[in-house]
Amino acid sequence: MAIKHIIRSAFHFYFLMKRSMTLGVRLLVENEKGEVLLVRHTYVDGWYLPGGGVERGETAEAAARKELLEETGFKVGENLILLGVYKNLSASKRDHVLLFRVLDWTEAVKFSSNKEIAEIGFFARDALPKGTTAATSRRLREYFDGEEQSEYW
Repeated sequence: MAIKHIIRSAFHFYFLMKRSMTLGVRLLVENEKGEVLLVRHTYVDGWYLPGGGVERGETAEAAARKELLEETGFKVGENLILLGVYKNLSASKRDHVLLFRVLDWTEAVKFSSNKEIAEIGFFARDALPKGTTAATSRRLREYFDGEEQSEYW
């Protein structure tokens, strides 16, 4: 677990040095049963909504489409809706996260675990896996249960 913390800290330090402000995207994806898609990374504990960083010169929507495909093998269709903008103090004082809702998607590539993503899965909202992050759980409650939306990730 200590090595994961070191790797995560190194990633955050690298991005802080590379950018004056960091911007990330996360995606809310459901299957036909209403289950939500979560990913488990290899370098940090917990289950998260899929997503990643917006690179210099890249639009947030392009980053969202790229990250979903890279992390899960799923391709976003035409409909991608911005649900919220959040300040992410757990990453740094300069980090923000955009949450997108994916209304249509297809499996473009069969998922297999890799250096970044250990596993993916669709989960019922009342049966999220152990280790689902607090921020992920809160976003799901805000969107599906009408909990008041926070400005913070």
